[in-house]
Amino acid sequence: MHEEKGGMNTQDLHFIIEQLSKRRPVFHSEADFQLQLAWEIQKSFPSVEIYLEKPIDLDPRIYLDIVVKDEDSSFALELKYRTRNIQTQFKGEKYFLKDHGAQDQGRYDYLKDVSRLEKVREKLGWDWFALMLSNDTLYQKPSTRKITVDEAFRIHEGKKLNGILKWSENAGKGTTKGREVPIILSGNYLAEWRYYSKIDSPRHPVFNYLALCSFM
Repeated sequence: MHEEKGGMNTQDLHFIIEQLSKRRPVFHSEADFQLQLAWEIQKSFPSVEIYLEKPIDLDPRIYLDIVVKDEDSSFALELKYRTRNIQTQFKGEKYFLKDHGAQDQGRYDYLKDVSRLEKVREKLGWDWFALMLSNDTLYQKPSTRKITVDEAFRIHEGKKLNGILKWSENAGKGTTKGREVPIILSGNYLAEWRYYSKIDSPRHPVFNYLALCSFM
């Protein structure tokens, strides 16, 4: 599904996400988001095969959230759904979203997805997208502090990302536990957030998404 072959490209993905937002402006969980996005892709590309949690033998083995395959190529997607606490309703369905918090760890985990997807492309030649959908503006806006422990992992609007990314020396062990290894990005990326939806909620009603990809 390389752009030059006329398969699924960045324009297609943004259109698919736009269509999904009309049908489902909010999700119960990341797994719900994963399933609904896979279904929307299937509707747009009826002939493809779609796999969820597909194992890939790197070192160590990883599991990709969504893999889309056609006769000529494969396409990988990794998803993150990071929310602030809200309660809302859509078409009679009630949604109770948790407050994930820990944005520094959320940024690290998202960029770790990007790094893993780069390895998938290096080994298998697949194109990919790393998506984060969130109603938490702390991901989308730069910090008001001059120094932050996760400065290298910031993904706010306009942030350029590349090279070796690691915590500052002041990062606490509670923050970095399980995330000590620096992230290495071989590509060059620019964080550009896009509007997804606005829901009926007095708190944190707007969802936006970030899509970094192998086309950048």
